[in-house]
Amino acid sequence: MENIMNRFACLLMAVTGLAMNMACAQTPAPPLAYYVAEFEPVTPGAIKPYSERVESTFKPYGGRFIVRGGEVEGLEGEQPMGRLVVIAFDSIQQARAWYHSAAYEEIKPIRHQAGKSNVYIVQGVQPPAP
Repeated sequence: MENIMNRFACLLMAVTGLAMNMACAQTPAPPLAYYVAEFEPVTPGAIKPYSERVESTFKPYGGRFIVRGGEVEGLEGEQPMGRLVVIAFDSIQQARAWYHSAAYEEIKPIRHQAGKSNVYIVQGVQPPAP
């Protein structure tokens, strides 16, 4: 009888562990979020101090450049302002935390003085379950 109970206990532990792994594996990842900015310089070169420091402000929040300048082709509607920047974050909470962080608040005025900008934080779509 004790042998049967030991086998049952082992089986129960294995099934419980498998169920927990399946529950974790099926929990979908949160959707990514993106900081999107259009920037039109007003004073040539005035954005340089901002550009040199901005990456160090968002990296601690898991941010990474997806688009940083480069060619933009407007296809419909109004043409975009001078440059486009897209920074990806693992969640909208991380994007918001970075945007309102002391480190970013410190350099935001440089961008404001250097040109005109439209800035957004956009939540992406839910990634497919594995």
